[in-house]
Amino acid sequence: MPSADSDSRRRLLYMMFTYVAIAALLTAILRNTVAPGGDPRVSYSDFAAEVKAGKVAEVRISEREFAGILKQPEGEKTPPKRILATRLPGLEETDLLRDLERHGVKITGTIETESRWWQFLLGWGPLLLLLIVYMPAMSRMRAGVGGFTFGKSTARVLDQPSRTGVSFKDVAGVDEAEAELVEIVDFLKTPARYQRLGGRIPKGVLLVGPPGTGKTLLARAVSGEAGVPFFSLSGSEFVEMFVGVGAARVRDLFEQAKLRAPCIIFIDELDAIGKSRAGRGVYFSHEEREQTLNQLLAEIDGFDPSKGVIIMAATNTPEVLDPALLRSGRFDRQVVVDRPDLKGREEILKVHARKVTLGPDVNLGTLAARTPGMVGADLANIVNEAALMAARREADATAMADFEDATDRVMLGLERKSCVMSRDEKRRVACHEAGHALVALSLPHADPVHRISIIPRSIGALGHTLQLPTEERYLMTRSELEDRIAVMLGGRAAEEICHPDVSTGAADDLECASELARQMVTRFGMSVEMGKVAYGRSAQSKYLPLPGMEGRNYSDETARRIDTEVRRLVDAMYARARQALERRREELERIIAGLIEKETLHRDELQALLRSSTGGQTPASPPPPADSAPPREQSANCGPPAPEAAFVRCSIPR
Repeated sequence: MPSADSDSRRRLLYMMFTYVAIAALLTAILRNTVAPGGDPRVSYSDFAAEVKAGKVAEVRISEREFAGILKQPEGEKTPPKRILATRLPGLEETDLLRDLERHGVKITGTIETESRWWQFLLGWGPLLLLLIVYMPAMSRMRAGVGGFTFGKSTARVLDQPSRTGVSFKDVAGVDEAEAELVEIVDFLKTPARYQRLGGRIPKGVLLVGPPGTGKTLLARAVSGEAGVPFFSLSGSEFVEMFVGVGAARVRDLFEQAKLRAPCIIFIDELDAIGKSRAGRGVYFSHEEREQTLNQLLAEIDGFDPSKGVIIMAATNTPEVLDPALLRSGRFDRQVVVDRPDLKGREEILKVHARKVTLGPDVNLGTLAARTPGMVGADLANIVNEAALMAARREADATAMADFEDATDRVMLGLERKSCVMSRDEKRRVACHEAGHALVALSLPHADPVHRISIIPRSIGALGHTLQLPTEERYLMTRSELEDRIAVMLGGRAAEEICHPDVSTGAADDLECASELARQMVTRFGMSVEMGKVAYGRSAQSKYLPLPGMEGRNYSDETARRIDTEVRRLVDAMYARARQALERRREELERIIAGLIEKETLHRDELQALLRSSTGGQTPASPPPPADSAPPREQSANCGPPAPEAAFVRCSIPR
């Protein structure tokens, strides 16, 4: 394999040769298009007049021109002057020759059989130059040397176990996925254990799950535990602007892997080249990405799994992958790397906190309980932000307060200290957030309120109310969803009670409440009017929480009924929230006053305000509305994802 210095020298010489060839061509063109020496060019008649006047000493006749040297006046020592005249085609110069002979002018003639080389160069030179540059470049591209590596694999190869630096002890919160991958490690270490009975390890292992859950980290841990080379690259690295480059890189990747077997090939973001080929409206396609996918399928089928080459890939959107890629014999094992639970989040925090000096008041269990729905990348960011905050205040250790502030920064953004609200706006925001909190405290199925704040944040919120679930949940009943909608509408209800003219602060709350109510009607079958029917086809990704395009499969009349039912549900929950606030109007004013004074109220301070207003007793929660049906559990396949920390906030108008 050539060294980097030799490649650099070859590239430098090649560039110098190209520049010299271009310079030579330009010089030849200029020399043959500009008159040599700047000699003046005169007309044929003027040239003949100079001859008759006896001023010409010598003439050179060629096929294209007359070149004459004038006689030098007596006494002058300057070089003799030259004049040029174009020779007219088909003209007989008999009279001119007589005049030349009469005046004793020396006559010479040239035949330009070889003088038109520059015309050949002008016509064929550019083509020759392109061939000079193109042919060596193509040969170097095919050979993959001298910097032209389009067909070579760009995979990063970690051929020493110590270079990966990751093992299963560095991975936490994904115990089920880790248990499935232990078998892969065992096969790479002792393949004879499986081969003696005729079994084979799966060729491909596909890691699927939300972003940030540690799919790439798991793949590196498998390589570190097995002690085998690790080929790592992204799916987008296969595709370039040149046709056929992706397929060539796939071939080269597998050739390198076979030479270093046993090893692991890891392709991150497999959906970049593995998207389904169906539904494009054409039967034949020569798209570069499709050619790369075809070559990948052929290479997976072509190698022997007993050699110890295992393909691992990761994706966030397994539903878009081509079925041929997921069939048995290729990526025939899928390992789900999902969001961690409470115990998993605590273990992840312990892993990331190893290199951080923790204060005596730090409780990672409490921090894990406060971060439901977060993945490993989010938790690592929180630990890093907490350490940076402690370093900025020059502390000796990271305190629990730093972790609290870091969590707020990751979830809500930075505090906007430059945002100064007027007294009326501050009271309006306090009323809005107090309405959220008091409704949550009044309803039986709402999550407990952890904190209320009217400090503006950079996410576009003037205030927020944070609710934290008391346990890990995977299903939600209709009563719980209705209570959640009522809490979202509590801010607008409080504003209408305290201020006759409402503001735009409830824009985000109204949007979220309407969307949740529509899902209850169309997706969860929780409407008596619409029945137990799912309306529309959701195209939303399973692991990427992006708004999907729903396919409509119902009539206009059904759409009108859906809109009516959503409106009825939202109005009923709004009436319920307003009823709860009107019954506890005195407590609402106390919370508003406390927020204006302190700007942030934690759970203990909020409970102290409520006890002082009721004589030390907590008021009973209002009964559910008359049109509310008994709670019903959803099936495991249709339920919403695990609940995260619920934020209801007063948003800045867009």
